[in-house]
Amino acid sequence: MDIQRLWHDTLDLWGTLDQHPLLHSALGLAVLLLISLVLGRLARFLVLHTSRLLARQQALKWLDDLRHNKVFHRLAQTTPSLIIQFGLKLVPELGTTAQHFLGNVALAFTLLFMTLAVSCLLDALLDIYARTEHARTRSIKGYVQLAKMVLWVLSVIVIIATLIDRSPLLLLSGLGAMSAVLLLVYKDTLLSFVASVQLTSNDMLHVGDWIEMPQVGADGDVVDITLHTVKVQNFDKTIVSIPTWRLMSESFRNWRGMQQSGGRRIKRSLFIDAAGVRFLTREEEQRLTQVRLLGDYLASKRQELQNWNEALGPVAELSANRRRLTNIGTFRAFALAYLQNHPDVQQSMTCMVRQMQTTAEGVPLEIYCFTRTTAWADYERIQGDIFDYLLAVLPEFGLSLYQQPSGNDMRAGLAARAPIETQAQRLTETAEA
Repeated sequence: MDIQRLWHDTLDLWGTLDQHPLLHSALGLAVLLLISLVLGRLARFLVLHTSRLLARQQALKWLDDLRHNKVFHRLAQTTPSLIIQFGLKLVPELGTTAQHFLGNVALAFTLLFMTLAVSCLLDALLDIYARTEHARTRSIKGYVQLAKMVLWVLSVIVIIATLIDRSPLLLLSGLGAMSAVLLLVYKDTLLSFVASVQLTSNDMLHVGDWIEMPQVGADGDVVDITLHTVKVQNFDKTIVSIPTWRLMSESFRNWRGMQQSGGRRIKRSLFIDAAGVRFLTREEEQRLTQVRLLGDYLASKRQELQNWNEALGPVAELSANRRRLTNIGTFRAFALAYLQNHPDVQQSMTCMVRQMQTTAEGVPLEIYCFTRTTAWADYERIQGDIFDYLLAVLPEFGLSLYQQPSGNDMRAGLAARAPIETQAQRLTETAEA
């Protein structure tokens, strides 16, 4: 009985609102807003819960990307504005002008949330693409960013046209007069877009490539390629952001070819002291024949020199006319044989030991070969082992490494000279006495 009375009292109160149309319309709008918010919450719960259940199936795993990027969340947010847009006709005592204005506002919110949903969808597609094999060689992040930029520009034009109740074509026609200003404002964006297309189409840069660009302080791995910038993580863990257009207008070094080849180059010289270069004696030749890496070389070389000297005849008795083995040439052959038998040197690539032009620092012997690995730590270890051994074996050939005199050398020389000067001074004093 009390419920019926309460219902009748409510109807009587609602009937009295006919005498106050503004209050009647305000209450109707408040009820419509409350209903739209409740249904919006309900729609979001149902959509998210349904997508979570469907994503458990292996064939629908891509729904997880849509859910994590809030695509369904943004779509559910359009529910309140849609309910308000179509429920305004049910609000009593609402004027045509107010209904039209509020409908445009609701439509603008619907367009806004739809734009957000499409933008999130593009992010989800980018995440799905990142798990494919093509993502390692082709980055589409720049294209996605450009598509989002165009989407937002068009959406803002349509939303503004909806709010002012004008055709979007009217605003688009006004943009023609602003094209010069827009080109000036978005100059870097256009340059970056063209550069991004060229970098991708010409296969010049991938995520994960090691690039070197000294003019901007970049020497490390590419971690991200966007429309405007390319992020490079240097080996000291600092991040360098390079404008995309600079990669096309300026030169940079990409080490991808080295990494794909499977070998990394060693190109370093040993500076031999020129004072130690001489011919080998017979005793030294006999001793070096016992070196395993030089056995075949010395046998063939001695036969070649013997044939050459016999062809000269009697003039071969003169030392300047004869050909003989030198210690530096023998060491060069030994170093080459050592590299050719080294297990960590790539034998399918160029491997040689060459003598460069003599300088003030001595006679450079350049080691030129490739390691079997491109890993930085292993490469440095192999290179260090090779030069450690070659430096240690130099005295076996009567050679020494050139080294500029240091402070210790000066002190040792002065210390050795002091007793001689003292003795000479004493002899002078004795003679004078």
